[in-house]
Amino acid sequence: MMQMTQVDAVMRTLADPTRRAVFERIVKAEEITVAELTRGSGVTQGAISQHLKSLKQAGLIADRPSGRNVHYRADPKGLEPLVDWISIYGVFWRERFTNLRTLLKEIDP
Repeated sequence: MMQMTQVDAVMRTLADPTRRAVFERIVKAEEITVAELTRGSGVTQGAISQHLKSLKQAGLIADRPSGRNVHYRADPKGLEPLVDWISIYGVFWRERFTNLRTLLKEIDP
């Protein structure tokens, strides 16, 4: 069985639309608690907690206990494996844009 890479873990974690929505709310907030995430989400606190566990395991968020609350914040380092993977395809797009630029110059000199 192949070992799951970090990019696989990030992609798998963010593939779930509810989890992705939770992550987006965390990114937009400086810090946010489970109660704040649950409020208005239409998702139970237990489900939010499970999504937070997955996001934390993937390295996408960090937590800070404060009394009875835990504050969550996005960890930018968590997206690095995904950014690195996507950057490989930058060459693909640069070549295509160069070809498009050349074609446009040929069409309209």
